[in-house]
Amino acid sequence: MNFIQVDLIITPYEEYIADVLAAELGEIGFDTFVPTANGLQAFIAEKLFDEKTLNTIISDFVFETSIEFKAIAIESKNWNEEWEKHYFEPIIIDNECVIHSSFHKNVPKASYDIVIDPKMAFGTGHHETTSLVIGELLSMSVESKKVLDMGCGTSVLAILAAMRGAKELVAIDIDSWCTENSIENIAMNNVAGIEVKQGGAELLEGMHFDIILANINRNILLADMEKYANCLTAGGELYMSGFYSEDIPLIEAEANRNGLELQKSKLKNNWAVVKTVKL
Repeated sequence: MNFIQVDLIITPYEEYIADVLAAELGEIGFDTFVPTANGLQAFIAEKLFDEKTLNTIISDFVFETSIEFKAIAIESKNWNEEWEKHYFEPIIIDNECVIHSSFHKNVPKASYDIVIDPKMAFGTGHHETTSLVIGELLSMSVESKKVLDMGCGTSVLAILAAMRGAKELVAIDIDSWCTENSIENIAMNNVAGIEVKQGGAELLEGMHFDIILANINRNILLADMEKYANCLTAGGELYMSGFYSEDIPLIEAEANRNGLELQKSKLKNNWAVVKTVKL
């Protein structure tokens, strides 16, 4: 089978914007993504490629950004080898958790071994925000607690929380691409008790959690923080990432408006994670 390779240039470029674009392209048949310095390479079976539909995705894109693309026909590739060669290498976080794909060999040993076969370039632990939240998850007590992975992507956070003894878990993402991949990854890791749901913060009504992990982006966090706070138990913890250090005052102010107290923050390459507690 032949494929179409589409090289997309995003201006201005942000990794989370590329992630959202990849998710939308997944809805129209693209099934492999390789990140570049200023965008994405996206691949689709030649028989599924429709340039008119691609142009519609770009023209209706949610972010105010310029997207240019070039499409070329290529022969079939071994996509696992492409991932291994171009992007996804095993990663160890805090010497406790190793994240790798099913095709990796000679994986380093760690207390928690997580297998993730991502269908796009996020949720593998390589991005600073994911590794920051994983670092927090490794240091917090989750045993017998109810945990929400909001904006779950590959569900790597929910999987780790399950491995660490969380009682009940819900993983939510707005994109079907992510929820499908989450179900596959959960099965590969043989963890139980994770319910995967497709949708946004509207799904949280009537739910209650002891811990919420929300690794999304600043604007969504600010818009949905009230809903997060409403479904937290008293003394519950909300961990948020997906924004820069300079955004922390905005995040803290919105947290305070919703009865949440910022207790700590941590940075990695100017990306931030914050811990807030419901008063």
